Amino acid sequence: MTDALSYFTAKLTHETDPSDVYAAQQAGERFVVIDVRGDQAWAQGRVPGAVHMHYSEIATRAPQEIPLDMPVIVYCWSPGCNAGAKGALEFAKLGYAVREMIGGYEYWARDGQPLENDEGPLPRTFDPLTMVVRARAGAA
Repeated sequence: MTDALSYFTAKLTHETDPSDVYAAQQAGERFVVIDVRGDQAWAQGRVPGAVHMHYSEIATRAPQEIPLDMPVIVYCWSPGCNAGAKGALEFAKLGYAVREMIGGYEYWARDGQPLENDEGPLPRTFDPLTMVVRARAGAA
């Protein structure tokens, strides 16, 4: 039992998910979201308000751009991408409180959270395989 308690406590200390990040944003919690993907992925779409910092740039850019007392949440493409873990490791090496957003951009988008690119907001689509999709008020 102690092993499970330790494991899940550590897991929830270092990971979060798109719906919890969105809820924290809406609640006005203090943190910065970092997109660690490459330039083309960033241009395609991203979490609104995220900072683009490829994981290979974190060691040099983060100390200049992000206060050490600012909590950090990193994400990459999806559960099949380990760039988020690479980015989280780089922030941890620098002493930041950091969490990885599991599911990455893929699950952020599939959950219907807001998206943007350089032109502005992107359409929101809710995937019934990843969340409960409720009918809009007044819809038949």
